[in-house]
Amino acid sequence: MTVRRFLNTSLALTTACALTLSATAEARTLKVQTSFNASHISLNLLNEKWVPKLKEMTNGSIDLMLLPVKSVVPHRDTPEAVAMGILDGDLTATSYFSGIDPAFALMGDLTAGYTDPAQIQEFCMQGGGKEMLQKLFDKYQPGIHVIGCSSEKSEAFVSKVPINGVGDLTGLKIRTPEGLAADVFKRAGASPVSLPGSEVYTALEKNVIDAADSSAYANNDASGMHKVAKYPLYPGIHSIPFMQFTISDLTWNKLSDSEKTALNQWFTAAYDDLRQYMDAKDKELVARDRAAGKLTIIDWPQAERDKFRKIAQQSWEAFANASPLAKEVYEAHIRFMSSKGML
Repeated sequence: MTVRRFLNTSLALTTACALTLSATAEARTLKVQTSFNASHISLNLLNEKWVPKLKEMTNGSIDLMLLPVKSVVPHRDTPEAVAMGILDGDLTATSYFSGIDPAFALMGDLTAGYTDPAQIQEFCMQGGGKEMLQKLFDKYQPGIHVIGCSSEKSEAFVSKVPINGVGDLTGLKIRTPEGLAADVFKRAGASPVSLPGSEVYTALEKNVIDAADSSAYANNDASGMHKVAKYPLYPGIHSIPFMQFTISDLTWNKLSDSEKTALNQWFTAAYDDLRQYMDAKDKELVARDRAAGKLTIIDWPQAERDKFRKIAQQSWEAFANASPLAKEVYEAHIRFMSSKGML
């Protein structure tokens, strides 16, 4: 090999190595804590399909590390951890922050309000919901950029006794989250019981509670709820929880325009897929269980759903009057639902 060829080859190798090192240096792994348990269907689908997809969309410059609930900080502390840079972001339930301001309760789950998770994504991404959530964080936890909010599932209801309408709720001990949902069920005549999700199965088994606001039908099936609660309500009557995807301003401001666009597109595409997957899984399991005949799956008639919603609207209004921002969130929901003929 001549000296000239040797130098040219060396230069080419050096340049290639420099480019490789540069690309490696620019690659980012975003540490994002979720509200999913480690075995949750949604987390598994995101990790198996959508985390690799984001890497493809950014030509390898962004990788997501999606962490189970409480893996770094308690579930209610993710906004502070994101703003401080302990986490790069969160993909979590907005209702966790209801104690900060009732506005978060109304943004987290408008009990008995929406009937399809797709409506929530439309409200969030096109109807002012994302901007409203950003306004809340700008006031209470600056340093957070809201990429979006959505929902992947409509929750079913697990029950040990038949609940065929609003009248059957009277006197029942029902596990609900604190806040808006508890207020709605109390107004409907039930006795709300606050329990962590990890204690629901045992509480049903030992008759501490009669029924529970738990999760989607598929998740309830996977966690064995239907072994002790033989009268599930499907479709659910109450809850379609909002999920938020936020990134710290520190991280967001370091991203290129193309990376920011990719994250925005990734979130909506991933949640479109999650919704379809969860809906199909729920329907598959409901059909299986109806055919087997071991469960009595109850679908409330529209008249009972309307009656329950009227009760829920009293709670919405009460929470709306609790703070100025809660009033703004409430009005944003009402504007959107009215424009879509949902009220």
